[in-house]
Formats: sequence, structure tokens, C-alpha cells
Amino acid sequence: MPRIARDGAQVWWDERGSGEPVLLVQGLGYPCDMWHLLLPELARRHRVLVLDNRGVGRTGVPPGPYPVEVMAADAAAVLEAAGETSAHVVGVSMGGLIAQELALGRPELVRSLALGCTHPGGADSVFSPEAGELLGGRAAMTPEEAAEASVPFVYAPTTPRERIDTDLAVRRAVPTWPAGYLAQLTGSAAYAGALSRLPGLGMPVLLVHGTADRLVPVENTRILARALPAARLELLEGAGHIFWTDQPRETLRLLLEWFATAA
Repeated sequence: MPRIARDGAQVWWDERGSGEPVLLVQGLGYPCDMWHLLLPELARRHRVLVLDNRGVGRTGVPPGPYPVEVMAADAAAVLEAAGETSAHVVGVSMGGLIAQELALGRPELVRSLALGCTHPGGADSVFSPEAGELLGGRAAMTPEEAAEASVPFVYAPTTPRERIDTDLAVRRAVPTWPAGYLAQLTGSAAYAGALSRLPGLGMPVLLVHGTADRLVPVENTRILARALPAARLELLEGAGHIFWTDQPRETLRLLLEWFATAA
């Protein structure tokens, strides 16, 4: 599969399907394989581009930390390597920070922006102390321990355990090394934030958040919505942080409808 040599990293990316291009950007410590519930249906109608952010999966662990701006430039390089002049960009959690920075720094590459379970970064973000403890403590855990410790924070209580176990198996198959996780976390924590710049975005924006998200509280999306008054806000009642596993059918409906209307 293709790799891009960029700024000390060999950024791995892949594609599925054909049609209008969509770039999917995952969150902290997650390989792109975590899109497994959405990819087959999205690829029926779109050319879907995915990447492993530096620090995870097949991209490996170059020296860190990894500033959000650098990871956004990685995402831009994937679009260019794929021969696309623009795409619908979807970013979740830390991937939402990357997507915001991509849209702000390279707006010509972003047809529309979909931000899920994310926040504006910097001092404008809202986190609970217990979520901060989890994020900081995971770097000292094995991948298996970290994944299990995060379950109550990232999934809704109503999500079937077998669906969670499938996600965990996907993550075990493409492990995240503690050094890569810490380099992503450190780079994200140092991000100054995007809030003051967001009103200048010209492309359509969709905001999606689960109301039961314990990792990134839903108030963060309301902060983004106030900065982006023309954005479409969709709250998924009862969904947790990984809302696309908690409510995959509703997530697919929202995204496919969004790509069709935001073109």
C-alpha cells in the first residue's frame, strides 16, 4: 500500500471505492481500521481515503511529539498523493482537530467538513478531570489494558458488548505503541486551538456528537456551533464518544446525506 515520506514519517494511506472523494481522519491512538463499520457502505458511493496518523498502525512511530499542524499536513499530503484537488473531510476526536487545522490552513482541499466528538483545542476546550486522568494514564498501560480502561468512557452503556469486542479486536490487530500514543497526546495538548479562526471557514460544516460522551463532553460541540453559526449540528441521543460504533446506521445516514447535500 502507498506511503508518503513526509517530515520524518512514512505516512501510510489507502483507498476504497469510487466517486466523490472522502477523507476520514481517526482520533488519538486509533488506526484507520476503526472505520470498519462505516467503510463498506461509504465506499459503495464514494472514493474513501484513509490514513494511519503518525504514531499508530502502519505509519509507525517517528520521533515526536506530533503537532496538530504536522498531522494536518500529513492529511493534505494524502489528498495530493491520491490526485485529489479537494474532498469531503471527516475528522473525529483528535482527528477533528486535524480536520479543523487542514480546513483552516488548506481550505482549497476541503469541499465540506464533518467534525465528530471533537473540540476546538487549547483553553477553549472542556474536559472532566477523570477523562484527563484516563488519557494521561494510558501511556503507561499495555495496549490491551488501555483499550479496556477506556471502554466506559468511549462507548454508551447500551452498546452491545460483542460490538465493543469487535472494535477491540480490530485495534489489537493494528496495535498502537505507547510512544506513538504519547507523542500524539503531547502534540494535541500543545495545540493552541482553532476557535478564534473558525468563523473564517467558508465551506459547509457538519457537527456530530453523542450526548453520552464521557471523554469529550458534548459542550465542546456547542462551543464549536457558536463559532460556526451556519454549521449543521446533530446530537446523537445516548451515543458515547465512539458514536459510529454505538449508532452506526444513524452515523452512515448522516454522513451520506451530508456528502450529497454539501457537494
